[in-house]
Amino acid sequence: MSLSIRLHISSNLSLNFHPQTTIRRTNHSTSIRPRPIYHSNPLAPALLRRAMSAIPSHKSSSSSTIKSSLIEPDGGALVDRVVPESERAAKALEAESMPKVGLTQIDLEWVHVISEGWASPLKGFMREDEYLQSLHFNCIRMKDGTIVNMSLPIVLAIDDEAKERIGASQDVGLVGPTGDLVGILRSIEIYKHNKEERVARTWGTTAPGLPYVEEVITPAGNWLIGGDLEVLKPIKYNDGLDHYRLSPQQLRKEFDKRQADAVFAFQLRNPVHNGHALLMNDTRRRLLEMGYKNPILLLHPLGGYTKADDVPLDVRMEQHSKVLEDGVLDPETTIVAIFPSPMHYAGPTEVQWHAKGRINAGANFYIVGRDPAGMGHPTEKRDLYDPDHGKKVLSMAPGLEKLNILPFRVAAYDTVGKKMAFFDPSRAKDFLFISGTKMRTYARNGENPPDGFMCPQGWSVLVRYYESLQAEDTTQQSAVVSA
Repeated sequence: MSLSIRLHISSNLSLNFHPQTTIRRTNHSTSIRPRPIYHSNPLAPALLRRAMSAIPSHKSSSSSTIKSSLIEPDGGALVDRVVPESERAAKALEAESMPKVGLTQIDLEWVHVISEGWASPLKGFMREDEYLQSLHFNCIRMKDGTIVNMSLPIVLAIDDEAKERIGASQDVGLVGPTGDLVGILRSIEIYKHNKEERVARTWGTTAPGLPYVEEVITPAGNWLIGGDLEVLKPIKYNDGLDHYRLSPQQLRKEFDKRQADAVFAFQLRNPVHNGHALLMNDTRRRLLEMGYKNPILLLHPLGGYTKADDVPLDVRMEQHSKVLEDGVLDPETTIVAIFPSPMHYAGPTEVQWHAKGRINAGANFYIVGRDPAGMGHPTEKRDLYDPDHGKKVLSMAPGLEKLNILPFRVAAYDTVGKKMAFFDPSRAKDFLFISGTKMRTYARNGENPPDGFMCPQGWSVLVRYYESLQAEDTTQQSAVVSA
């Protein structure tokens, strides 16, 4: 794959190089060694000298501490909407007297996202001006005129009954799915929820069968309520995985603790196979070649809502742990954590949100592959989105300029080398592409994939999961027959 390095030297000057990686220069110290291949330009030698002189030395003295906060959160500071412990009792008492709005499980996941600063500088569910900017522009203009990316509307829907109950109140209490008081939404604004417009602009289609639409939007109320969020205590799920749910602030501290000088994030919602690992290890190698001393991988599976046929989070996390145990990824240079966002399957629109969230977590490199956040068309036998558009959109998206986008090369199973390898078009017949569907079919049927496709312990986790599903199906069928 032919990719390019772009060094943004000033608002009206840029150079284009063509090595193997796309790098967009950020505000932090960077050492890049581009190959001397650039577009024909009579001023190129002078511009190259100017570009290289503008890049500060990446090396630091042994007496200084390397800081990994190489990229500022959107808005300049992380949002933290969790009420201090000393104020919680008083806030809870105040919330009890307010009109109440009930939250679904997915609403609660969005409360989690907002409260920890993943959506910084957003401080609550969107009011109408924020919603319209997000929906129509994929970004929000701040008061100082700067633009931050915000490609997905983060909104809370209510029905007619809740709207009437709220009346003229300025604040409302938020009640979780189990009936517990979760937080407060202050200085509220209620506005119309035009579902068709929201779906069309977010997904680019109103075709039936979009998972998030059917799960969340179709049954939602006809009104949206926005306001500033206050969360009474950190959101916990008590599912044995909370220790993986590191907030952006916790991740930044961990990067500093490990003295990372580059952080590259990999978003996924599927089990890790050796092709993924090849990509992640190759990315680290390239960063080392660029002059970084300690690049850290943030392996960051999505942990919110996913569609029914995706592998559940607990199974994925167990599988990821086995990948590290088997040494496929290095535990010393890898952090595994959960990204708490729900999944929309909205392709190029959603991948911007995934990248933005990692900016706020402190990652300054983001790996993007084929058809990120995509899915098959719900009514036709084709992909819903062009598989190359995600990475192209990320390279142009407003508000993401400070993030280094790393499109990855295609990996497939090399039947000659009997391992996952980067696809070589000159011997295409030697490569086998194993899709997620094919992988699930292998596991469901108790078949083993080709040697070298996935680490043995990781594969065993998937086989046990699908065996458990078959056992459940058998039990249910027996119960039906008995009845």
